[in-house]
Formats: sequence, C-alpha cells, structure tokens
Amino acid sequence: VQLQASGGGLVQAGGSLRLSCAASEHTFMIYTMGWFRQAPGKEREFVSAISWIGGNTDYADSVKGRFTISRDNAKNTVYLRMNTLKPEDTAVYYCAGASRMWSVRTLAAKYDYWGQGTLVTVSS
Repeated sequence: VQLQASGGGLVQAGGSLRLSCAASEHTFMIYTMGWFRQAPGKEREFVSAISWIGGNTDYADSVKGRFTISRDNAKNTVYLRMNTLKPEDTAVYYCAGASRMWSVRTLAAKYDYWGQGTLVTVSS
C-alpha cells in the first residue's frame, strides 16, 4: 500500500485547507486511515482517524470542532478539512493506514503504512 498526501501550504490564521491522502492499491488491507502531525522539535501526534467501512471517526481534543475527516471509498482517498487554523497547527501532516482494527487509534505504532507528509504553515 502506498499513500500519497497532498494539499499543504501556507495560510493565515483563521483560514482553511483541505488535505488529501490517496491510497494507490490494496486498500482492502486497510481498516483505518489516520492523520498525524509533527511540529518542529516536537513528537508526532495524533490528529484524526476514520474507518474505511462505517466511517467512524476520532479527533484529538485540540482539533475537535475545527477539523473534519472524511473518505471517498470510490477514490481510495481520505480528506482532512481544516478550518479556523491556528499558528499552533503548523506542522508536517502525515496520513497513515492501519491493517488491523484497533480499538485505540491514536497511537502511531498502530499504523503500518505512512505517506510522505505535507507541510502546513499557519501564519499569525
């Protein structure tokens, strides 16, 4: 499985971006898709996750109410709509896929496949 993330860029505080993550093939091997981010000097942290089947979602407290994760099964693509962006959202955003159905989806170690990352910069 190969994941390709895109959609990052530079945006002013309060603005919006939509990230995309396209899975190249073998998506039947993925139960959950997630988004993580890593800011300079910080550890990678969970942002959001969604189940390919059923569409159950999880969000980090820091993004609840501002970010929305969705998927398009026909396109093998997961999206992360980010609204009301803040400077503290600045990070490299990574999409990831988990090949098992974990009850806890917030840990990076639960994910088997990773995209290359896309940079989001929010200016104040």
